[in-house]
Amino acid sequence: MKTLKVGIATHAQMMARTMAIARGEIKPKAGDPKVWFNSVESFAKVLSARNCALLALIAQQKPASLTQLEALSGRKKSNLSRTLHKMELYGLVQLEKGTGGVIRPRARYEQVALDVNLMSA
Repeated sequence: MKTLKVGIATHAQMMARTMAIARGEIKPKAGDPKVWFNSVESFAKVLSARNCALLALIAQQKPASLTQLEALSGRKKSNLSRTLHKMELYGLVQLEKGTGGVIRPRARYEQVALDVNLMSA
């Protein structure tokens, strides 16, 4: 099962981490989060119940286009496009460009693991 590990960190925390990595003070571990959100709220918006259902639908039905996903999901294509582009920024989906400008959405993970450090929240 493919799992995406995500973390929560403020912009300042991420900048400090990036600089520490660049200076060689921190070496990222294999189990460290691959994707970061700046708050639990932003994580919750991207992975709302509705969006999780959309990801499950994409994984199960493997739609050949956004038009087909529109028919399967009952969501307007413009809404799907906006939502999927946001999810693509976080690595949750891949939008494959095909012939004739057709965009095929693909779910990249089956599970998301959230890593929250309560001491720095």
